[in-house]
Amino acid sequence: MTTISGKLAVITGAASGIGRATAIELARRGARVAVTDVNRDGLAETEALIKAAGGEVTTYLLDVADRDAFHAFAQEIEETQGGADIVINNAGVAQIARVEDLTYDDFEWVMNIDFWGMVYGTKAFLPQLQAKGSGHIVNVSSLFGLLAVPSQAAYNSAKFAIRGFTEALRHEMRGTEIRVSCVHPGGIKTNIVRNARFLQSTQATEREEAVTGFDRIARTTPERAGIVIVDGIEKNRERILIGMDAKIIDLLQRLMPASYGKLLFRRDSAILRKPNEGR
Repeated sequence: MTTISGKLAVITGAASGIGRATAIELARRGARVAVTDVNRDGLAETEALIKAAGGEVTTYLLDVADRDAFHAFAQEIEETQGGADIVINNAGVAQIARVEDLTYDDFEWVMNIDFWGMVYGTKAFLPQLQAKGSGHIVNVSSLFGLLAVPSQAAYNSAKFAIRGFTEALRHEMRGTEIRVSCVHPGGIKTNIVRNARFLQSTQATEREEAVTGFDRIARTTPERAGIVIVDGIEKNRERILIGMDAKIIDLLQRLMPASYGKLLFRRDSAILRKPNEGR
């Protein structure tokens, strides 16, 4: 079991969604929390919610894609709060575009935040956990770290990479008291699609259809996701699946590793059409 009460938990991307909900749940269970984001206003709201729940919180503006800034942040945590005990690399963004239309800049934007931000967070804080002789690193992948989806090549690349990195780290930490978990949320009611990058040529109606479609299938609340993640931390679960959709997809890709796409994505489906094709 990982002890949470009295420990210091660091959570990135905590201005909203899963990051905020997880931070609040950790605080409710007695952890001190240090939360980061690039969204100053959202971060202030998270801070207010945690304090209203009786929790202890410090906030930090941080761009997780900035390696030097991440390491400076980790050093500040060590110097002012004695180092982290639990690290949750949650910050992430999405890009919706077919591979043929995906720009290198947009691809790098996703990878720098989703993948490299996770790597920087792990590398910056792992020495602190090793010095203490224990701790827990939690990296948030996705349902799209279990299977690939058309128009999500950049996001899939980052989330599959998070899974591979995290599993390798977990093997390396065998025999130590440092636990490593990979989180695979299914459809969570967050703003990730609303805040995603689309092609400039994408019509407003197509953007709204994407957001509406995601909201329709996103069955799990961030609050529920936060509870599942913190339960998983306490119980040292190596893989944390959130939502029945994640569990079903995990089973499907195990049973049909090469052919699940034929079942899920018909050639005439909207997700496979080019923008404006067939309209």
